[in-house]
Amino acid sequence: MMNSKELEERIIQNYQGEEKMMILVFAQWCINHNLDPEEIYLKAYPEQRKNISLQEALELTVPKEEAGDVPDETLLGVLSMFGNDDLAFVVMEELKKMKKGS
Repeated sequence: MMNSKELEERIIQNYQGEEKMMILVFAQWCINHNLDPEEIYLKAYPEQRKNISLQEALELTVPKEEAGDVPDETLLGVLSMFGNDDLAFVVMEELKKMKKGS
C-alpha cells in the first residue's frame, strides 16, 4: 500500500511527464507551422526567458517533413487542460494570422 507521500510523488511525476508532453506537442505544432516555439512561448510568458522544459522538448522535436500532424484543436485542448490560457491565447492569435495569410 502506498503512503500519501509516495502517492503525492507519483502524481507529481505523472503531471510533470504530461506537462513535458504538452510542451512537446506545442513545440512540434510550432515547427509544423514554421513558427519559433521559443518566440511564441515568450509572447505568452515574457518573464520566462529560458524554459528548461521547452529546451528539452525542442531536442525531441522532428523536422516538419517527418512529423505527424498536430491538429490545432488538440494543441488548444492540451494547453487548456494545463491551464496555459496565456499560451493558448497566443496560439489562437497565430492561427488567425495564418488564416489571413492563406
